[in-house]
Amino acid sequence: MQSDTIQGTQEFVPKSLKEVGVYEVEVVKATNETLGDLGFLVDDFDAAEVQIVQWPQLGHRPVLPGTGLGGGVTQGDFKMAWNGEMLQTHNHAVGGHYITGWSCDPSEASENKERDQNDYLYTFEANYHPDGGQIFYPMDNKPFVALLAGEGDDIEPADFKAYYFHGSQGVHINAGIWHQPLFPVGQSQVFKDKQGAVHACVAVNFVDEFGMYFKVPLTPKED
Repeated sequence: MQSDTIQGTQEFVPKSLKEVGVYEVEVVKATNETLGDLGFLVDDFDAAEVQIVQWPQLGHRPVLPGTGLGGGVTQGDFKMAWNGEMLQTHNHAVGGHYITGWSCDPSEASENKERDQNDYLYTFEANYHPDGGQIFYPMDNKPFVALLAGEGDDIEPADFKAYYFHGSQGVHINAGIWHQPLFPVGQSQVFKDKQGAVHACVAVNFVDEFGMYFKVPLTPKED
């Protein structure tokens, strides 16, 4: 049984599905049309530019044009892999290690047991980066899922959707857009990743705030 504190963008001790509810996230196929203001598809990782947001104006005096944009971009591989019943990720661009999902009741998940299903996962949080966007590009051209919601701190579970990508393209997630590290459809996946180097994170804990885990589909909706 896995009961240690989870260190993602915030600390979390998994609660049992008997204690909290479950919100079933709707899955949609990712296109530029369905993504809308959330981001856009990326055909060429090297050519794609990361959106960088100017440092915010704090008072009545404006930030001078051309300034407040010098944080730059960092990049590196972003690795996701199932370790037993837990999805573990490593963001080499910013040195982050996270547990982002579970295939079963999170309070009972173990590294020593294989997943008994691969159609969905449970997750507990999302975050956004106010300083810049983030580009993910699959190195193996395999499908993946992105949990996304639009800008604004006053969010509700219904604001989130699971976007299914076929894997032939990557995605630029715009600054301020709620997201999780991407979810591989298979056992593991490695993405090329580049993002704003400031890497400011604003997070929401679904269990603490809404009293529920999000159940994210890993298979596309049938037409």
